[in-house]
Amino acid sequence: MAFELPKLPYEYAALEPNIDARTMEIHYTKHHQGYVNKLNNAIANYPELQSKSLEELLGNINSLPEEIRTAVRNNGGGHYNHSLFWELMTPEKTSPSASLQKAIESTFSTLDKFIEVFSNAALTRFGSGWAWLVVKDGKLIVNSTPNQDNPVMDICDCNMRGGKPILGLDVWEHAYYLKYQNRRGDYVKNFWNVVNWKKVSELYDEAMS
Repeated sequence: MAFELPKLPYEYAALEPNIDARTMEIHYTKHHQGYVNKLNNAIANYPELQSKSLEELLGNINSLPEEIRTAVRNNGGGHYNHSLFWELMTPEKTSPSASLQKAIESTFSTLDKFIEVFSNAALTRFGSGWAWLVVKDGKLIVNSTPNQDNPVMDICDCNMRGGKPILGLDVWEHAYYLKYQNRRGDYVKNFWNVVNWKKVSELYDEAMS
């Protein structure tokens, strides 16, 4: 198989009570595994694609064979997004690095204001999708994408295209429905209790280097 499900960096119950164990288990073993399986199936007859990285595939969707383009977009996007998402959460208490804190304050005035802007992007994304914090051209940008689209994709219809995602939030209902039902606002609010600011800061520094 060209792609594999990455190891979850914590136990299913580690993010309780903010993210419940049953949701984590289903989200990881069923939804994410499903994206991996379908992505591998899509490229099974294209050995030249199996050696490419996920970023290479997603960054060149327009050049892929038309018959697998949608499958790679949806399932490759799902694999990329979730692989990042798991790393962006932690049961430990973390804070933004000095460099990230400075960038956030320069762009949004305060960390609380950034959280408000990002949360609004998550809450106003109609239907399924993701909210993102992206570094592009040395600047921080917040926006959202539908379905499993992300800024890495060359087909991303957004001002973030070509940027590096450093924080993402899954607002598909399967990410929160068992615990929060239709209360996306509560899910988004509690997400901030488990954000892995150490990882976000590392990604920021990588993007700026």
